[in-house]
Amino acid sequence: MHFLDEVKIFIKSGNGGNGCVSFRREKFIEYGGPDGGDGGRGADIILRAQESLNTLIDFRYQQHFKAETGQNGMGKNRTGRSGKNMIIDVPVGTQVMSDDKRTILADLTQPGQEIVLLNGGQGGKGNTHFKSSRQQAPRKSTPGTAGEELWVWLRLKLIADVGLIGLPNAGKSTFLRRVTSAKPKVADYPFTTLYPQLGVVRIHYDEFVIADIPGLIKDAHQGTGLGTRFLGHVERCRILLHLIDATQENIVENYQLIRHEIRAYGAGLEHKDEMIALNKCDMLNQEDVIEKMMTLSDATGKKVYPLSAKIGKGTDKVLEQLLTIVKNTGDDDPTDY
Repeated sequence: MHFLDEVKIFIKSGNGGNGCVSFRREKFIEYGGPDGGDGGRGADIILRAQESLNTLIDFRYQQHFKAETGQNGMGKNRTGRSGKNMIIDVPVGTQVMSDDKRTILADLTQPGQEIVLLNGGQGGKGNTHFKSSRQQAPRKSTPGTAGEELWVWLRLKLIADVGLIGLPNAGKSTFLRRVTSAKPKVADYPFTTLYPQLGVVRIHYDEFVIADIPGLIKDAHQGTGLGTRFLGHVERCRILLHLIDATQENIVENYQLIRHEIRAYGAGLEHKDEMIALNKCDMLNQEDVIEKMMTLSDATGKKVYPLSAKIGKGTDKVLEQLLTIVKNTGDDDPTDY
């Protein structure tokens, strides 16, 4: 399945049906009065958060949505049928933004949540409403009001307990494949992952969701390398797992680069809980691993977890601590690699 996290669509609610001009015509009733019914109400446009969806790809093939028009009124005081509301299913975590992308119109964060985005037009009045003592046979009715129309942007921000962050080729996809049943592409070159991936970790009869965020680079907060799109997915995560490539010489600079982009992006990302893991430790000897752990810990003021996602060493300890933090039942306490 292809991933799409931003799309522009056109939506229009239904017009109201017109009121009817009609008069009672029955045998032996010489002077039948007005009996024109009202028009039906136009259909609303409703967005619904659907838990089974995790991409906006379906909107690539359909960008225009027009709701049903209300039926016109009829004789014998019959009101026209109202239009059937149009429900548009979107993934949980979808934001609806105005055409200029500056105003958030709706934010669907809960499964089954529904938002009436556009109201349908009101039905017109039939000539029955215009009967008076001075006007016994009115030939007046009103048309239904037009529905609302709007161009909007749908932007998906994945909802996960844990967000994997780090520079390209830090081993995030390998880690996700190791600890979940997700199968992201893995290769020995940067930007192997081009869109976020979700996976479910099951441990000790509990489970939590991990999102693999594509590698961030310098000036990501300004949109470089689609950085703002990727950072947007991090907003929904409860805790960040920051993977550092242990084979790199400048591990502290690599860590600080990502932290700078997170602070510059804003939206409270810098205040999220963070775990630091030194990945690819199988490619170093034990002394080098310990030295780099101490260097990174001294620079960040945080404890560092060594692991090798490729062979699965150290991943259990990381998952157990992630589960502890997700459940808010303890403090950080890494053990030996």
